[in-house]
Amino acid sequence: MTFSIVAVDRETGDLGVAVASKFIAAGSIVPWVKVGVGAVATQAWANVKFGPVVLALLEEGYPPKRAVEAVLSVDPRREHRQIGVVNAKGEAYAFTGKECLPHAGHLIGDGYTVQGNILAGEEVLEAMARAYEATKGELVDKLLAALKAGDDAGGDRRGKQSAAIIVVRKCGGYGGCEEGVDKYVDLRVDDHPDPVNELIRLFRIWEITILTREDPNDVVELADVAEEVQRALKALGYYKGPIDGKLTPQLQEALERWMSINNFENKIRKDGKLWGTVYRFLIEEARKKARPEV
Repeated sequence: MTFSIVAVDRETGDLGVAVASKFIAAGSIVPWVKVGVGAVATQAWANVKFGPVVLALLEEGYPPKRAVEAVLSVDPRREHRQIGVVNAKGEAYAFTGKECLPHAGHLIGDGYTVQGNILAGEEVLEAMARAYEATKGELVDKLLAALKAGDDAGGDRRGKQSAAIIVVRKCGGYGGCEEGVDKYVDLRVDDHPDPVNELIRLFRIWEITILTREDPNDVVELADVAEEVQRALKALGYYKGPIDGKLTPQLQEALERWMSINNFENKIRKDGKLWGTVYRFLIEEARKKARPEV
Protein backbone atom coordinates (compact mmCIF):
# COMPACT_ATOMS: atom_id res chain seq x y z
CA MET A 1 0.00 0.00 0.00
CA THR A 2 3.06 2.20 -0.04
CA PHE A 3 6.12 3.19 -2.03
CA SER A 4 9.15 4.87 -0.53
CA ILE A 5 12.82 5.70 -0.89
CA VAL A 6 15.53 5.93 1.77
CA ALA A 7 18.86 7.52 0.89
CA VAL A 8 22.02 9.27 2.04
CA ASP A 9 24.21 11.94 0.48
CA ARG A 10 27.68 10.96 1.62
CA GLU A 11 29.16 14.38 0.81
CA THR A 12 26.75 16.47 2.89
CA GLY A 13 25.73 13.78 5.35
CA ASP A 14 22.05 14.36 4.54
CA LEU A 15 19.83 11.37 5.29
CA GLY A 16 16.21 11.09 4.26
CA VAL A 17 13.03 9.22 3.49
CA ALA A 18 10.22 10.07 1.08
CA VAL A 19 6.98 8.08 1.01
CA ALA A 20 3.53 8.04 -0.59
CA SER A 21 0.57 5.77 0.04
CA LYS A 22 -3.16 5.12 -0.17
CA PHE A 23 -3.16 5.29 3.61
CA ILE A 24 -3.89 8.09 6.04
CA ALA A 25 -0.80 9.97 7.27
CA ALA A 26 1.86 7.53 6.05
CA GLY A 27 4.44 10.07 7.19
CA SER A 28 3.53 9.33 10.81
CA ILE A 29 4.35 5.63 10.41
CA VAL A 30 6.86 4.86 7.67
CA PRO A 31 9.91 7.21 7.93
CA TRP A 32 12.51 7.14 10.69
CA VAL A 33 15.73 9.13 10.38
CA LYS A 34 18.57 10.12 12.69
CA VAL A 35 21.36 12.50 11.76
CA GLY A 36 24.75 10.82 11.47
CA VAL A 37 23.18 7.37 11.82
CA GLY A 38 20.75 6.32 9.11
CA ALA A 39 17.28 6.25 7.59
CA VAL A 40 14.57 3.60 7.75
CA ALA A 41 11.26 3.02 5.96
CA THR A 42 9.00 0.44 7.61
CA GLN A 43 5.86 -0.42 5.63
CA ALA A 44 3.49 -3.11 4.26
CA TRP A 45 2.10 -4.43 7.57
CA ALA A 46 4.24 -1.75 9.17
CA ASN A 47 5.84 -2.40 12.52
CA VAL A 48 6.52 1.05 13.95
CA LYS A 49 8.94 -0.43 16.49
CA PHE A 50 11.32 -1.27 13.65
CA GLY A 51 12.25 2.35 13.00
CA PRO A 52 13.77 3.29 16.37
CA VAL A 53 15.16 -0.20 16.99
CA VAL A 54 16.95 -0.38 13.63
CA LEU A 55 18.34 3.13 14.11
CA ALA A 56 19.63 2.12 17.54
CA LEU A 57 21.32 -0.93 16.05
CA LEU A 58 22.88 1.16 13.28
CA GLU A 59 24.22 3.53 15.91
CA GLU A 60 25.82 0.56 17.67
CA GLY A 61 27.63 -0.30 14.45
CA TYR A 62 25.36 -2.93 12.92
CA PRO A 63 25.36 -2.83 9.10
CA PRO A 64 21.84 -2.41 7.63
CA LYS A 65 21.38 -6.05 6.64
CA ARG A 66 22.34 -7.33 10.07
CA ALA A 67 20.08 -4.75 11.75
CA VAL A 68 17.10 -5.78 9.64
CA GLU A 69 17.75 -9.47 10.19
CA ALA A 70 17.92 -8.85 13.93
CA VAL A 71 14.46 -7.28 14.14
CA LEU A 72 12.91 -9.80 11.75
CA SER A 73 14.35 -12.79 13.57
CA VAL A 74 11.90 -12.34 16.44
CA ASP A 75 8.96 -11.17 14.33
CA PRO A 76 6.18 -13.75 13.71
CA ARG A 77 4.80 -11.59 10.88
CA ARG A 78 8.13 -11.09 9.10
CA GLU A 79 6.81 -12.27 5.74
CA HIS A 80 4.20 -9.49 5.80
CA ARG A 81 6.82 -6.78 6.43
CA GLN A 82 8.75 -4.52 4.12
CA ILE A 83 11.69 -2.40 5.19
CA GLY A 84 14.38 -0.29 3.57
CA VAL A 85 17.47 0.93 5.41
CA VAL A 86 20.56 3.01 4.66
CA ASN A 87 23.27 4.08 7.08
CA ALA A 88 25.40 7.21 7.10
CA LYS A 89 28.22 5.41 5.28
CA GLY A 90 25.93 4.61 2.35
CA GLU A 91 25.44 0.91 3.05
CA ALA A 92 21.91 -0.06 2.03
CA TYR A 93 19.62 -3.04 2.48
CA ALA A 94 15.95 -3.82 1.86
CA PHE A 95 13.62 -6.70 2.67
CA THR A 96 10.25 -7.61 1.15
CA GLY A 97 8.33 -10.42 2.83
CA LYS A 98 6.82 -13.20 0.74
CA GLU A 99 3.30 -12.37 1.96
CA CYS A 100 3.36 -8.67 0.97
CA LEU A 101 0.53 -7.91 -1.41
CA PRO A 102 1.55 -7.68 -5.08
CA HIS A 103 3.13 -6.05 -6.77
CA ALA A 104 5.71 -5.90 -4.00
CA GLY A 105 9.45 -5.56 -4.28
CA HIS A 106 12.52 -3.40 -3.80
CA LEU A 107 15.65 -2.19 -5.55
CA ILE A 108 18.96 -1.45 -3.84
CA GLY A 109 21.23 1.17 -5.35
CA ASP A 110 24.32 3.13 -4.39
CA GLY A 111 23.41 4.74 -1.08
CA TYR A 112 19.66 4.21 -1.45
CA THR A 113 16.82 1.72 -1.61
CA VAL A 114 13.35 1.97 -3.14
CA GLN A 115 10.58 -0.33 -2.00
CA GLY A 116 6.84 -0.70 -2.43
CA ASN A 117 3.84 -2.96 -2.13
CA ILE A 118 0.38 -3.05 -3.77
CA LEU A 119 2.06 -1.22 -6.64
CA ALA A 120 0.90 -0.76 -10.21
CA GLY A 121 3.96 -2.82 -11.16
CA GLU A 122 7.74 -3.17 -11.12
CA GLU A 123 7.89 -0.04 -13.29
CA VAL A 124 7.11 2.09 -10.23
CA LEU A 125 10.33 1.07 -8.50
CA GLU A 126 12.36 1.29 -11.71
CA ALA A 127 11.09 4.81 -12.40
CA MET A 128 11.96 5.89 -8.86
CA ALA A 129 15.49 4.54 -9.11
CA ARG A 130 16.09 6.18 -12.50
CA ALA A 131 14.79 9.55 -11.32
CA TYR A 132 16.85 9.44 -8.14
CA GLU A 133 20.06 8.69 -10.01
CA ALA A 134 19.42 11.21 -12.80
CA THR A 135 18.36 14.19 -10.68
CA LYS A 136 20.93 16.83 -9.80
CA GLY A 137 20.88 18.87 -6.62
CA GLU A 138 20.58 18.11 -2.95
CA LEU A 139 19.20 14.91 -1.44
CA VAL A 140 15.78 16.52 -0.97
CA ASP A 141 15.55 17.25 -4.70
CA LYS A 142 16.48 13.69 -5.58
CA LEU A 143 13.99 12.20 -3.13
CA LEU A 144 11.13 14.35 -4.40
CA ALA A 145 12.02 13.49 -8.00
CA ALA A 146 11.96 9.78 -7.16
CA LEU A 147 8.62 10.06 -5.40
CA LYS A 148 7.13 12.00 -8.31
CA ALA A 149 8.44 9.44 -10.81
CA GLY A 150 6.92 6.59 -8.83
CA ASP A 151 3.61 8.40 -8.62
CA ASP A 152 3.61 9.12 -12.36
CA ALA A 153 4.39 5.45 -13.07
CA GLY A 154 1.26 4.31 -11.26
CA GLY A 155 2.30 4.30 -7.61
CA ASP A 156 -0.05 2.59 -5.20
CA ARG A 157 -2.54 0.75 -7.42
CA ARG A 158 -5.42 1.46 -4.99
CA GLY A 159 -5.09 5.23 -5.36
CA LYS A 160 -3.62 8.22 -3.54
CA GLN A 161 -3.98 9.67 -0.07
CA SER A 162 -0.81 10.76 1.74
CA ALA A 163 2.85 11.61 1.21
CA ALA A 164 5.78 12.80 3.31
CA ILE A 165 9.46 13.67 3.23
CA ILE A 166 12.03 13.97 6.01
CA VAL A 167 15.66 14.99 5.47
CA VAL A 168 18.03 15.53 8.36
CA ARG A 169 21.26 17.49 8.35
CA LYS A 170 23.43 18.40 11.33
CA CYS A 171 22.33 21.87 12.47
CA GLY A 172 20.24 22.04 9.29
CA GLY A 173 16.86 22.79 10.84
CA TYR A 174 15.14 26.06 11.65
CA GLY A 175 17.35 27.79 14.19
CA GLY A 176 20.38 25.73 13.21
CA CYS A 177 23.05 24.84 15.73
CA GLU A 178 21.79 27.51 18.09
CA GLU A 179 18.67 25.41 18.66
CA GLY A 180 20.29 22.02 17.99
CA VAL A 181 17.76 21.18 15.30
CA ASP A 182 18.60 18.69 12.55
CA LYS A 183 15.39 18.50 10.48
CA TYR A 184 16.42 20.14 7.23
CA VAL A 185 13.07 19.28 5.63
CA ASP A 186 10.06 17.82 7.42
CA LEU A 187 6.77 17.89 5.51
CA ARG A 188 3.63 15.74 5.50
CA VAL A 189 0.46 15.59 3.46
CA ASP A 190 -1.87 13.40 5.50
CA ASP A 191 -5.04 13.26 3.37
CA HIS A 192 -5.21 14.73 -0.14
CA PRO A 193 -6.44 13.64 -3.60
CA ASP A 194 -3.01 14.38 -5.11
CA PRO A 195 -0.57 14.12 -2.21
CA VAL A 196 2.75 13.92 -4.07
CA ASN A 197 2.16 17.09 -6.06
CA GLU A 198 0.82 18.76 -2.92
CA LEU A 199 4.01 17.75 -1.10
CA ILE A 200 6.08 19.33 -3.89
CA ARG A 201 4.00 22.52 -3.64
CA LEU A 202 4.56 22.65 0.11
CA PHE A 203 8.28 22.12 -0.35
CA ARG A 204 8.46 25.18 -2.63
CA ILE A 205 7.05 27.27 0.22
CA TRP A 206 9.34 25.59 2.76
CA GLU A 207 12.32 26.28 0.51
CA ILE A 208 11.57 30.00 0.21
CA THR A 209 10.70 30.34 3.88
CA ILE A 210 13.27 28.16 5.65
CA LEU A 211 16.15 27.21 3.36
CA THR A 212 18.95 29.45 2.12
CA ARG A 213 20.18 27.67 -0.97
CA GLU A 214 19.30 29.99 -3.83
CA ASP A 215 21.30 29.85 -7.04
CA PRO A 216 23.27 33.14 -7.00
CA ASN A 217 22.48 33.52 -10.71
CA ASP A 218 18.73 33.13 -10.20
CA VAL A 219 17.94 36.80 -9.61
CA VAL A 220 15.96 39.49 -11.37
CA GLU A 221 16.58 43.22 -11.41
CA LEU A 222 13.66 44.74 -9.57
CA ALA A 223 13.69 47.74 -11.90
CA ASP A 224 13.17 45.41 -14.89
CA VAL A 225 10.07 43.76 -13.41
CA ALA A 226 8.70 46.69 -11.41
CA GLU A 227 5.41 46.86 -13.34
CA GLU A 228 4.74 43.13 -12.90
CA VAL A 229 5.57 43.37 -9.20
CA GLN A 230 3.29 46.40 -8.84
CA ARG A 231 0.39 44.55 -10.44
CA ALA A 232 0.98 41.43 -8.36
CA LEU A 233 1.23 43.31 -5.07
CA LYS A 234 -1.85 45.39 -5.93
CA ALA A 235 -3.82 42.20 -6.66
CA LEU A 236 -2.74 40.83 -3.29
CA GLY A 237 -3.65 44.07 -1.48
CA TYR A 238 -0.17 45.29 -0.57
CA TYR A 239 0.42 48.09 -3.07
CA LYS A 240 -1.82 51.16 -3.48
CA GLY A 241 0.27 53.25 -5.87
CA PRO A 242 0.15 53.70 -9.65
CA ILE A 243 1.04 50.95 -12.13
CA ASP A 244 3.82 52.84 -13.85
CA GLY A 245 6.79 50.43 -13.77
CA LYS A 246 8.83 52.74 -11.55
CA LEU A 247 10.95 51.37 -8.74
CA THR A 248 9.87 53.65 -5.90
CA PRO A 249 10.30 53.51 -2.12
CA GLN A 250 6.55 52.84 -1.96
CA LEU A 251 6.93 49.72 -4.12
CA GLN A 252 9.97 48.53 -2.17
CA GLU A 253 8.08 48.97 1.10
CA ALA A 254 5.06 47.06 -0.23
CA LEU A 255 7.27 44.23 -1.47
CA GLU A 256 9.11 43.92 1.83
CA ARG A 257 5.81 44.00 3.72
CA TRP A 258 4.44 41.16 1.57
CA MET A 259 7.65 39.17 2.09
CA SER A 260 7.59 39.70 5.85
CA ILE A 261 3.91 38.79 6.19
CA ASN A 262 4.62 35.58 4.24
CA ASN A 263 7.67 34.76 6.41
CA PHE A 264 10.16 35.40 3.59
CA GLU A 265 12.07 38.06 5.50
CA ASN A 266 15.31 36.10 5.22
CA LYS A 267 15.08 36.59 1.43
CA ILE A 268 14.75 40.40 1.48
CA ARG A 269 17.55 42.05 -0.50
CA LYS A 270 18.77 45.66 -0.39
CA ASP A 271 20.68 45.66 -3.69
CA GLY A 272 17.80 46.29 -6.10
CA LYS A 273 17.49 42.60 -6.91
CA LEU A 274 14.87 39.96 -6.17
CA TRP A 275 15.48 36.26 -5.85
CA GLY A 276 13.95 34.39 -8.77
CA THR A 277 12.22 31.94 -6.42
CA VAL A 278 10.48 34.79 -4.61
CA TYR A 279 9.60 36.62 -7.83
CA ARG A 280 7.99 33.53 -9.39
CA PHE A 281 6.08 32.75 -6.22
CA LEU A 282 4.74 36.30 -6.03
CA ILE A 283 3.52 36.26 -9.63
CA GLU A 284 1.93 32.84 -9.18
CA GLU A 285 0.10 33.90 -6.01
CA ALA A 286 -1.27 36.98 -7.78
CA ARG A 287 -2.52 34.82 -10.66
CA LYS A 288 -4.29 32.53 -8.20
CA LYS A 289 -5.91 35.56 -6.62
CA ALA A 290 -7.12 36.76 -10.00
CA ARG A 291 -8.46 33.30 -10.98
CA PRO A 292 -9.49 31.53 -7.77
CA GLU A 293 -10.30 27.84 -7.96
CA VAL A 294 -14.01 27.03 -7.93
